[in-house]
Amino acid sequence: MKKISMIISVLLVTLFIIILPGCGNKNTETEITLMIPEWGVPTDEMLDEFTDETGIKVNVETVAWDDIRDKIAVAANGAKAAADVVEVDWSWVGEFYSAGWLEPLNLEKEDIEDIPSLSSFTVDGKILGVPYANDFRIGYYNTEIYAQAGLTEPNTFTEVATQMQAIKNEGILQYPYTLPLNAGEGTTTALIWLTYLRDDKVFNNDNTLNKENVLESLQFIDQMVKAGLINPANITSKDIDTYRQLTSGDAAFMVGPTSFVGRVNNEGESKVIGKVKAIVPPGDTVKAKQTMSLTEGIGVLKYSKNKEAAETFVQWYTSRKMQARLYTELSVLPTRNSVLLEKINSGELKNAGALQETAVLIQSPFPNGVPDFYTEMSTAISNAVNKMASGALTPEQAFDEMNAKITALAKK
Repeated sequence: MKKISMIISVLLVTLFIIILPGCGNKNTETEITLMIPEWGVPTDEMLDEFTDETGIKVNVETVAWDDIRDKIAVAANGAKAAADVVEVDWSWVGEFYSAGWLEPLNLEKEDIEDIPSLSSFTVDGKILGVPYANDFRIGYYNTEIYAQAGLTEPNTFTEVATQMQAIKNEGILQYPYTLPLNAGEGTTTALIWLTYLRDDKVFNNDNTLNKENVLESLQFIDQMVKAGLINPANITSKDIDTYRQLTSGDAAFMVGPTSFVGRVNNEGESKVIGKVKAIVPPGDTVKAKQTMSLTEGIGVLKYSKNKEAAETFVQWYTSRKMQARLYTELSVLPTRNSVLLEKINSGELKNAGALQETAVLIQSPFPNGVPDFYTEMSTAISNAVNKMASGALTPEQAFDEMNAKITALAKK
């Protein structure tokens, strides 16, 4: 009997030793990988807190934005995941959905309503990524130059054209308006958001271009170029350099990235501190009623072997708590309107202007979600606009060139 009791005691002690290390922890053996550009990498402290809360360890792979898409594609062709959680740019969503590379995500209704840019990450009712870094188009004007010219905040692009001509005529600035015109992605998005701000409809329901509205935008750009209101250097300059004409004081008005809300008052890069106001962008006959977002998101790859843990990370990383910390510690602009408003009201986000008023206008210009041929479409648009700005095409010819390629892509 004593022998049996001793055996039972030994077994119980052994079982206790085996179980004890796992007590109180969740998913202690689970590890996931996060592939993200440098600007989106959480701090070590943040990742440690996530591990403490969930038991899930996150291994970060910091990869250049330009390389992430290719790494995902190469791995997926071999039925493998480049990482469990990956950067998902808004412009990749259609292609990734068509290829079946992303796992649909589940969000509560209140979260969906709090993140309007989710519309760019949703296809056929499926959420394929959650935005974490905000960027949408907002208007900016130099109040000092406008006062000097006796002008007031513009409400329409027709007013913008008249105002820019007045500033030039008075010799205040040589090139008062700025817009990307190179053969690159920034020129494509510029034509899309310009049309969207003015006329709401950029694409028809079959993903082809709306001729009337797009042509009107091309004619506006052509008018501004031929009037000498845009610096000819924009034809070859990088997008960011065209926008920096505002911070250098060389441009009086632009519609551009939300990052310039901070840039215009950054002593390290701005010559117009305290002189630029962020406004709701102009529209066709009144202020714009919608704006376009160009946000960065994260998603879970289909071939991930840790989908549940990966989605747990996505929900944590894009939560209200983390959105607030990402702005405070990494200057990542919140995609949640509730957090954006909180930062503005607390004074942490300074000189916000119409940032909050414009944020609630975010919608997607793509009626069926971002198409899977976006990359090819972007090339067609930017090349045609660049040729027009260089004087090689008329607005009508530019439209016909891009439209022929996009219509062919849409019919495939």
